[in-house]
Amino acid sequence: MSTEQNEYQSTTPAMDSGPTKGPRRNDMTGFYKVAVIVLSIIVVGLLAVMTQGSGQSAAPQATVTVTAAGDGTDAQPPQEEPADSAERDEFLLSMPRRVEGDPLAKGAVDATIVMTEWADYRCPFCSVFTEDTLPLLQPLVDDGTLRIEFRDLAIFGDDSINAAAGARAAGEQGLYWEFASALYASLPNQGHPPVGDDVVTKIAEQVGVPDMDAFQVAYKADATRAAIDIDSSEAQSFGISGTPAFLIGTEFISGAQPIEVFENVIAAEIAKLN
Repeated sequence: MSTEQNEYQSTTPAMDSGPTKGPRRNDMTGFYKVAVIVLSIIVVGLLAVMTQGSGQSAAPQATVTVTAAGDGTDAQPPQEEPADSAERDEFLLSMPRRVEGDPLAKGAVDATIVMTEWADYRCPFCSVFTEDTLPLLQPLVDDGTLRIEFRDLAIFGDDSINAAAGARAAGEQGLYWEFASALYASLPNQGHPPVGDDVVTKIAEQVGVPDMDAFQVAYKADATRAAIDIDSSEAQSFGISGTPAFLIGTEFISGAQPIEVFENVIAAEIAKLN
């Protein structure tokens, strides 16, 4: 498969290469028709696992529409859904944390729509999303429409945990997103580059973390790494095994999709509220 053909896929632990920086094409339509089916099945399982683990009554087992169109076209309207779709949507809408002051979130706590992102800093497609698409969503964050909440899904070993711990340690000093952006920019969008202690320290200094001693303490703390493990284990219990993955309102998106896909889903989710 060519580089262009890989561009909007999510990265799984078995993938050894990723997109290079540069122009991208939208030629994955066939792949995503299959992805829609597969991810729909995964999401149904996700709902069952979540409710079983929480001790709640079983969530409605309706098919969740998964947006994974890689051709830049509008998402197809959902098929007729069962009567309990409102209960299903309520369940998915309860997933965002909406915690005031959360360093791993950007946007108003009461924003109209929340997008949850699961990612690994060593995932090349996560880098593509952060570099190419995330900045284009900033106007929606600024006007109160969108809140973005990040959750770790560290799937590429100890260096992925190092990267996530560095971001969280920077976040304790108000520089989470700056650290994440600088780290992604410093790593090649190919394979799963190493992130050792030296890289983490260099990025922290680059973004101007004011108290490097406190940063190092937080970076190495067991509590920091336990939090990463909790997020990662939670995502895996949902059936999410590739990165990046997104939940926007009641819709799932898999992979570093073009901005139009995100805009279409956000608009559709807003329309549901009116």
